[in-house]
Amino acid sequence: MGGAGTGGPRHLAVRARRRLRDPVRRRPAVRLRGRLGPGRLLAGPDSSATPRSSTDYSPPRFAPEVRKYAAEAGVDPQLLMAILFNESYKPHGPDVERAWQKMKPEASFGVANMHRAAYEECRRGRPFADRPWEDLPDDPALAVRAAAWHLHDLGAQLPAKWSGSYNKNELMALGYNTGAGNMLAFARGANPGPEARSYLDRLHDNWTKSADALKS
Repeated sequence: MGGAGTGGPRHLAVRARRRLRDPVRRRPAVRLRGRLGPGRLLAGPDSSATPRSSTDYSPPRFAPEVRKYAAEAGVDPQLLMAILFNESYKPHGPDVERAWQKMKPEASFGVANMHRAAYEECRRGRPFADRPWEDLPDDPALAVRAAAWHLHDLGAQLPAKWSGSYNKNELMALGYNTGAGNMLAFARGANPGPEARSYLDRLHDNWTKSADALKS
């Protein structure tokens, strides 16, 4: 009896102290959640924690890379951005592109849709010469850089003067789409086919939005 009577109040006191300590134990968890910011706290369980930059393949996302590598290659950044808009007709991303390439081995890679042969040619002697074509889906910056130098190489093949009605940027875009040989034919006055004309029409449609994207 004496032991039970002595232990009762002590037991209650211990329980009381535990109840007093419990709120203190929970407070750090509340404060830590607050540091994540309101956007994180309001997000539901289906929200993705992946940063936007890792899944956003829209051309304006790459404005810094376009400005940087257009300057490096000596090409018009607005042309390079317009090419990215033209080539954004299909979804990009490593998994999608590699799955498609398995079904269509000659498919292009990267946000600028570059074929293997064009990449192998333009990387020679360049700062990215050690990077294989297979890296393009995983590295949009590399894809933009390669596209800039490919446009540079196309422009270098144009004569000082040409008889066709297209300006240099238009011819380089046509060369990007149809190859250097066709570009030179268009410079001499040959008429582009329906697909090449469609590509050029899209370039014109994307021209103003390309300038706007570069302002971001």
